[in-house]
Amino acid sequence: MAWDEWEQLKTDAQGGATGMRLNEAAAQGGGGSNRDFVVNQDDLGAVGHDAFTLYGDLRTGTDIAGAGMDKHGAGSTIQAAASLKSHGFAMGGALELTVEIWTSQANTVLQACAHISNHLDFSKKLHAHDDAEIAAVIRNRDGSALAVSEIDKYFK
Repeated sequence: MAWDEWEQLKTDAQGGATGMRLNEAAAQGGGGSNRDFVVNQDDLGAVGHDAFTLYGDLRTGTDIAGAGMDKHGAGSTIQAAASLKSHGFAMGGALELTVEIWTSQANTVLQACAHISNHLDFSKKLHAHDDAEIAAVIRNRDGSALAVSEIDKYFK
């Protein structure tokens, strides 16, 4: 198949139109209105709070290595693994490996929750500062603040 034949087939499949086509209509009040992009601090705060709460719940609920600790700091699952290994059961090593993998994966999820919570707190502060700086720099000729949607006109 020649290149020009391929291009013709693509054009025919599009119904002759070469422009962009969207698969859905713009939402009510959206699609080119003069509204600025808005994210409420309350929304970010709620997500950050949920991530913080999830972190606390996961930290206590997923600690199988530390559950039922003895005086040496070994949890009941590790104690069981050690006991099984000492009696020659292969399951002891497998149980030990399971605790290691579980702990590693639980720590990964905990780190993600902490990262989300901390990042949203940081983002709220950073974007509030950025907004204030942009508002101070970008002004209309009369000194009033320039809406973000107005900036879009410079890119068309």
